[in-house]
Amino acid sequence: MAHPGRVRPDACPGVFATHDAADGALARIRLPGGRVSAGQADVLASCAKELGDGSVHLTSRGNIQLRGLSRDTGELAARLTSAGLLPAPAHERVRNYLASPLSGLAGGLVDVRDAVFELDRAVCARPELAALPGRFLFALDDGRGDVSGEDADVCWRALDSATGAVLLAGRDTGERVPFAGAVDALVRKALWFLEVRGSAWRVRELDLPLGERLPTSPGVPIGPFTRDDGRAGVVGAPVLGQLAAADLRALGEVVVTPWRSVVVPLGLDVPGLVTDPDTPGLGISACIGRPGCAKSRADVRADARAVMRRVPAGVRMHFSGCERRCGRPHEPHVDMLAGTEEYQKGTA
Repeated sequence: MAHPGRVRPDACPGVFATHDAADGALARIRLPGGRVSAGQADVLASCAKELGDGSVHLTSRGNIQLRGLSRDTGELAARLTSAGLLPAPAHERVRNYLASPLSGLAGGLVDVRDAVFELDRAVCARPELAALPGRFLFALDDGRGDVSGEDADVCWRALDSATGAVLLAGRDTGERVPFAGAVDALVRKALWFLEVRGSAWRVRELDLPLGERLPTSPGVPIGPFTRDDGRAGVVGAPVLGQLAAADLRALGEVVVTPWRSVVVPLGLDVPGLVTDPDTPGLGISACIGRPGCAKSRADVRADARAVMRRVPAGVRMHFSGCERRCGRPHEPHVDMLAGTEEYQKGTA
């Protein structure tokens, strides 16, 4: 049964179907597993600086957004295509794939890095899957329980080095699939969803008897880490998920996480990123607010910055300019909604 409230069309932005914001067009660029090569980072930085507002904006699905664009995104599409970031225009908005960000670098039961690209190719090879809603989400969890906690519509999660569980909407289906069959299993579940979805956008909107949740772990911790090969990497977070184009170019190869942080696989020189987990305000996020969004009742980013030094690092807080609460985190958090008494007290 479809969600009774689904009466408007799915309008998730992409590159060819941008969102018309107050500060210009907004384009969302899908990054399978959040992975960005050094060459792609250079292209994205150039697009942000020359075509947009000069920054890349991280999303809660491990993707990025460019803001302040011209309504004609032909030049943007051409640049992204040349960098391999738009491999299948018809499937552009459904290429939503999470993968454990540290997989193949540190920890985990299996390395899912190649599998997420295999999944992308398999989805794009099925014309019918272009009809998936833009909010439908795939995930590959290497066994540590990080992205399986994000309630993806379909997820394969490693249980050991050879076998994994198939999850729907974050819950165990009881189906066990070898790692070699993970991609086929996820594609099969996506095809099933198309058959039964009605007007639903997400699996959780269907009336299904689902199993229990498997234990999950929080997102990757901020700070340096030691790779399995002994080399050093670091996880950092740009303030309010916004990273200057020049800083992205300097970082080179990165993995964008669903928690608005960035894994830098090699080296500790990370301009534009907070890497101290005890930094006050580290858990604060915000929608774009005024002046970028005409619906916002406040400049929520300025208000968030004003209270950062007073908010301990362990406190998760999200500032929203209106009831849509765009970009709010999946995990429990303090809800700061502009126009409410609580918001006024919090930003005083």
